[in-house]
Amino acid sequence: MASSKDMTKKGGGERALIAAMLAAGAVGVMPTDTIYGIVGSALEEKTVERIYRLRRRNRKKPMIVLIAGMHDLRRFGIVPSPRAARVLRRVWPGKVSVVLACPPRRFAYLHRGTGTIAFRVPASAPLRAFLARTGPLVAPSANIEGEDPARTVAEAKRYFGDRVEFYAAAGRAAAKPSTLIAVAKNGAVTMLRKGAGGAVL
Repeated sequence: MASSKDMTKKGGGERALIAAMLAAGAVGVMPTDTIYGIVGSALEEKTVERIYRLRRRNRKKPMIVLIAGMHDLRRFGIVPSPRAARVLRRVWPGKVSVVLACPPRRFAYLHRGTGTIAFRVPASAPLRAFLARTGPLVAPSANIEGEDPARTVAEAKRYFGDRVEFYAAAGRAAAKPSTLIAVAKNGAVTMLRKGAGGAVL
């Protein structure tokens, strides 16, 4: 594999190039609205499986999917009930990831047999605009499973080296992952992890 591209600039040209690379199936490291993530298209099974291998992630554990807005849930066959939708509108956009039922078998590579996937509409408006261009992205933290999440691109490079297509730097990122909740069809909320989004109950 050729050396990874180091996308350290913040101009629109670099963002457009990264978006095109991701849409074509590339994998890279970039900041999310919480921590640095190793990202790739959630709609490409081969890309998702590659990220599992790179992170040495437990293959039974689903990954969080970043989406541009609630409308993207339909791409996964998910239509929230009115009560669940009210909860989603309260916590999104924000640093809160929400576990929702995702029954379609074609997304088994994402839900890993659990029948559920965690989604997040990021708090960052530029990141949401970026996702509108790339489509949904899986975005687990940029680290080998069991190790500390990378807080800088330099730390991420120690984990992944030239095995990803690009690195996009934005200084030092917070080390706190998103808050994680589950929302049932009746709107009931279960707190699974208190993180950057704080308590939402």
